[in-house]
Amino acid sequence: MNPGDYVKEAYRCILRSDFEEAIVCFEAAIAADPNDPEVRYRCSITYARSGKLEKAAEHARAAVKLDGAKPDYRLHLQHLQAMLHVQEAKRLLEEAIGHRSNPYRPITLLKEAVKLDPLYGDAYVWLAIAYSRVNDPLAAIAAMKEVIMLHPDDEGLKELMKDLQKSLQKYVQ
Repeated sequence: MNPGDYVKEAYRCILRSDFEEAIVCFEAAIAADPNDPEVRYRCSITYARSGKLEKAAEHARAAVKLDGAKPDYRLHLQHLQAMLHVQEAKRLLEEAIGHRSNPYRPITLLKEAVKLDPLYGDAYVWLAIAYSRVNDPLAAIAAMKEVIMLHPDDEGLKELMKDLQKSLQKYVQ
């Protein structure tokens, strides 16, 4: 089969919600033509939907390397990098409970995630959590305000904000 046939088959698989088989087809198309940035980009999206962020980022970087002028490729790569930073920060925050690790490393990662993708709400929520872990409720509240501006109708975020504000009142007293 030629690369286009593999891509068509990948889309058929996606329509059947068979993302694993779609990845196999995209990988076959890439093996047949490794210099097609659009196939790399589409493969990256499929990997990301399957929760395989490292592989998704690998293909997104390849797409950007092959055609850095296309904004979609760059934005997708930035979003994936932000997701990877959040994933690492969450791991560090979960690991840090009871351990003596650098409590500011997750904050650094999350601030970078926000810079890479200012519309990625999870990054702000985790940033608020990270700030609250280092007893910086004002910064935590500021992060929550940002995500609430992005998602004004999310009641869960508003509840989390109330909890942070209560902790600030305790902190001030």
